[in-house]
Amino acid sequence: MVMRHGGLTGIGMVVAVALISGARAPVRAVGMEFPHLIQTVTERDLFEGMLALGFLECTVLRTDDCDKAYGNVQDGIVQIIMDGAYGSGVVWEMTPEQVVIATNKHVLAYWEDRESYVRFAKGYEAKATIVGISPQYDVGFLAVENQESDYLELERIRYVHKDLEAYQELKTGDMIFCVGADAAVSAESEANYYQGSIGDMWRYIEEFEGYMIYGYGYAREGMSGGGTFDARGNLIGIFSGATEGGETASVPLPLVMEAYEQVRLR
Repeated sequence: MVMRHGGLTGIGMVVAVALISGARAPVRAVGMEFPHLIQTVTERDLFEGMLALGFLECTVLRTDDCDKAYGNVQDGIVQIIMDGAYGSGVVWEMTPEQVVIATNKHVLAYWEDRESYVRFAKGYEAKATIVGISPQYDVGFLAVENQESDYLELERIRYVHKDLEAYQELKTGDMIFCVGADAAVSAESEANYYQGSIGDMWRYIEEFEGYMIYGYGYAREGMSGGGTFDARGNLIGIFSGATEGGETASVPLPLVMEAYEQVRLR
């Protein structure tokens, strides 16, 4: 349990000081007990308050700037570590009970509950379980259950911003960037980040047996399951793969959202 001041806000304190400085010393009634200005809260209370106020969502820019947008989304990228295989994921949703992670179906083909785990951007590691895998798209979801001892770590995680209107406004030639975890398994490993551009927002790609965001850019080993973002930091898809010739493929945001609704209803 953590003791935190829960009394006057910054503005309230300034007003109170101004009033006190110009007033006579108050007269205290004999035997009167004044309440303490300290409120007892738990780390869970603080976490749930931040979550309810939207403080744990990745910030989105008002103008295009891939470098700045990348800085805002880094804490929403997850490394997925399995026995002899590595992949990436994005923090799709956070609730008071759990953290939901979106990744590729082909990444989760290597998942084993006993041996596999996830590492968040600040180094926090946790066990996870599969929520569901889409039968149609290259998408699957994991969940990390929130524990009483984890709330300080959870406050440092960010979930990605999703905006269908922003997605629908994208067109060929627009700048995008892909982010995934480093294949190296170490607490110091940083996310891999590559800028690119949109070639086609809706192209059928045989290797994935479905419609994908076709782009121009690069990737490194271990980035599968990471995020594809527009130049303001909106998530627009889940990164599935790239060719040596500089072509990329990502599952479009509407299909990821559809897949999540399907697995939630099961």
